Amino acid sequence: MEIHLTGKKSIYEEIKETVERYISLGVLKDGERLPSVRNLALKLGVNPNTVQKAYQLLEHDGYICSVPGKGSFLCDMGDE
Repeated sequence: MEIHLTGKKSIYEEIKETVERYISLGVLKDGERLPSVRNLALKLGVNPNTVQKAYQLLEHDGYICSVPGKGSFLCDMGDE
C-alpha cells in the first residue's frame, strides 16, 4: 500500500482518504490486514499518533476493525 502525502490536507486526512480510495478501487480486500500504526508511521516519516488518528476515523466510519494484539483489518463491507 502506497501513500503519497501532498500537503494539501492534514496528514491523517490524507491517510484516511487514501485507504478509502484503495477500498473503493478494490486494491484492499475484505479482511486484509493494514500496516501497523508504527510501521506506517515509520514509512511515512510521521508521528504514530497521526496514523492512529486516521485508523480511528476509519474504524468509526466502519471501514476497518481493530483487533487488540493482532492489528487493523478491513471490515467486511458486504454489498456496499
